Amino acid sequence: MTQSKTLQVALIGAGMVAKTHVAALAEARGVNLRGIASRSGTSAARLAAEATELTGAAVRTYGSVAEIAADGAVDIAVIVTPPDARADLIRPLAAAGKHILLEKPVGRTAAEAREVVAVAEAAGVQLGIVFQHRMRAASQKAAELVASGALGGLGLVEIAVPWWRDQAYYDEPGRGSYARDGGGVLINQAIHTIDLALSLAGPVRRVRAMARTSRFHAMEAEDFVVAGLEFDGGALGSLTASTASFPGRPETLTLHFDRASLHLASGVLQLDWRDGRSERFGETGGTGGTSDPMAFTHAWHQAVIEDFTHAVSTGRAPVCPGGAALPSHDLIEAITRSAQSGAAEELAA
Repeated sequence: MTQSKTLQVALIGAGMVAKTHVAALAEARGVNLRGIASRSGTSAARLAAEATELTGAAVRTYGSVAEIAADGAVDIAVIVTPPDARADLIRPLAAAGKHILLEKPVGRTAAEAREVVAVAEAAGVQLGIVFQHRMRAASQKAAELVASGALGGLGLVEIAVPWWRDQAYYDEPGRGSYARDGGGVLINQAIHTIDLALSLAGPVRRVRAMARTSRFHAMEAEDFVVAGLEFDGGALGSLTASTASFPGRPETLTLHFDRASLHLASGVLQLDWRDGRSERFGETGGTGGTSDPMAFTHAWHQAVIEDFTHAVSTGRAPVCPGGAALPSHDLIEAITRSAQSGAAEELAA
């Protein structure tokens, strides 16, 4: 089924990742950036001017979310604000029938995330989450291999996010706080790799963790986490996540099966078979793990946008609908509880 209508998009938010979305929207098929809104009208106007120059078509500014909700031409709202603003934005947009593509996280807490999902479901609109790691060719090949059963049973999962952020990153008001962001490295950086891991390995049933703030940052939430995991299928796992690991290295995800091991890093899949064969898939690309958080291609965001646009046009589910993001939120909260209590935490079946 092909898409014929060009869908109109309103971008809400003009912060760090908004330029990535503008670049992605400029090249995405089947979609047009109609306008931009932000809590800062000056920032929205500046970004709209840049978008107009980039796309060659006039991009307007909106003075409020209510204006977007009232604009009958808008089909999709792409929301890239900090998570503390989400629920109040989504309610009027969903009520107006706007489909919503949402930057991670879905909410500051698992409860907020569930509320957002419920609001979209009640309104009958599509809700997609920007977990762009799923759109890498290497990730999609890994998903295909896992689903085929050719690798055998899963025994071990290793998740590592050894990133670096300097103090200037956390000096932005609210960044790394529970009130604005919902936490630190887990919900803001590692959530991408956690989502990809759970999409491949299945849910976690038990976790034991430590989470702390290192001497390298003045911030409210954690910048270092280590956790032991037990998966529903019986596999064991480890998770380490940090924004205190100078100078920062690409995140990695390794899954060890009976017949082969999958290793994902920097957009490349290394497949090592127990019989001695080795295969590689994908192309190397930046991931934002160094001091420059935007050191990555916009192509993966473009793929998410095109997938979501096609989902809206055809009525199928997007690659990561809102409900599919909830297990990552549940795991993050279980890790946080375990770190606070010092005891193992069970996740609901």
